[in-house]
This record gives sequence, structure tokens and C-alpha cells, in this order.
Amino acid sequence: MPTLECRKLLQTFGMEWPEASQEEISMRRTLIAGNWKMNGSKAEARSLVEDLMRRQREVGSERPDCDLLICPPFVFLELVGRLIEGSEIALGAQDCHPAEAGAHTGDISAGMLADIGCSYVIVGHSERRQDHGEGDALVQAKAAAALAAGLTPIVCVGETREERDAGHTLDVIERQVRDSLPANCGSRVVVAYEPVWAIGSGLSATPADVAEVHAAIRGVLRDLSGKEAADATRILYGGSVKPGNAAELLALEEVDGALVGGASLKAEDFWAIASASPRRTQA
Repeated sequence: MPTLECRKLLQTFGMEWPEASQEEISMRRTLIAGNWKMNGSKAEARSLVEDLMRRQREVGSERPDCDLLICPPFVFLELVGRLIEGSEIALGAQDCHPAEAGAHTGDISAGMLADIGCSYVIVGHSERRQDHGEGDALVQAKAAAALAAGLTPIVCVGETREERDAGHTLDVIERQVRDSLPANCGSRVVVAYEPVWAIGSGLSATPADVAEVHAAIRGVLRDLSGKEAADATRILYGGSVKPGNAAELLALEEVDGALVGGASLKAEDFWAIASASPRRTQA
């Protein structure tokens, strides 16, 4: 069940808790998501997207075996949406407010994002948790709002360096997954594991560390949603993913893609990461 705190938070904004429908288990297709964060200009956004589109056209049917998603800053969503229209690249946002509408100056609702063409939204990124003091209950409410608006939330979890050094990684991750995911969400969410200490640092967790955490996340998902829904849920890795380590990370059994930060700002690097996606035949 969702936390009482989160239910009260949604009720404050006049929101109802979304219920999941039963879905058949499907192949977990690799998802490569680019989080541009607070970077770029209109000209840079256009150039980057046009470069990615050109690469897609040039390779034709030999394009990477993955779904591509780009999440630009709010101000570039409409521009990028127009540029990728008709392509196989999906559009996502970097955050949303849990309310449908109201007096929330500077915020964007999930419904607004859906209206402008987004299909995904990132919630709970460690930079939001740290810079804006967002806790699990608020992240859960945002994810619920995204589902209600027809978006797929990418729910981020991850431990700090201090928590890892103290041996608390798996405890932290389990708590965040349990407390940040909406109840009855089934496989309608994406979970992204991003160790906080690796984001933007140039450091990356070892493949063994990533495998351990992703397996633990899958176990929590099975406990929350049952085996079928859990096994259909994509779990991404993020934290200094780059062309040099992408193939090794994406080859791990429980890694279903990557949430890419800095490397997504260079079309060549982002395309190289996507091209490292393994060809999967079953979930």
C-alpha cells in the first residue's frame, strides 16, 4: 500500500490514486534516456537533435536495438518535440508537480507535459532530492500524477558515498523503491538506479555493484507487484555512463538501459551508448 503521507499529499492537490490494469508480460526492450539537465540553448538543442536524427536515417534498419528518449529542459520541450515528430525518439521531461493545476508558481503539471507531447518524466532524481529537499513521499506523489496523466515516470533511486561506505546501500535502495513507487503501478514505471556519488563525477559503480543493486531492486519489485509485473519493469543504470563503459554495463542481465547525463549532450557519445545496447530476444 502507498504511504499515508503520500495519499494525503495527493488529496491536498485534489488528485486520486491511479489504479493499474493487468498487463501481459513483454520483452524488456533496452531504454537509453538522455537527461540534458540545465544545459543547452535553442541552437544547441536543434543541432543535437538534428545530429541524432541524421544518424538514425543513415543507419536505416541497422539502428541500435533500443528505445531512445531525450529529456531536455522545459523551455526546449516544444522545439525538440517538433524536431523528433514522426521519428522513433521519445520525448520526456525532467520533473513534474503532483497537482493537476493551481497556484504553484514556476511548476509544471504532468498533464501539461502530456499535452505538449511528452511520454516520460523523470522524478526523484538525486539532484532534485538534494537541491530541493524532495523526499520519497513527494516523489511517489509525482510518479502517481505522471501515471494519471498517461506518462511513464522514471523513478530515480540511489545512495550517497557515505551510505555506501557504511554498508547501507541495499537498505537505502529498498527504502527508496518501496516509498517512492505508487501502489499498484505494475510495470507502468521505469526505475533508474543512480548512485549519487557517481553522477557527474566521472566515476561509475563496478559491474558487480550494479548487478547486485539491480537484482535487489528486482526483488523488491516482485514483493510489491508480483513476479510478472516486476519482470516486465525496466531498471536503468545511471551514473557517468559513457561510450567506454556502456557495453559492459548494458550486458548485465538486470540492466535494461541507461539514464545518461553529460554524455547525452554530445550526439556522437549518446549514439555510441545506444549502439552498445545488446540484442534481446526475451525478458
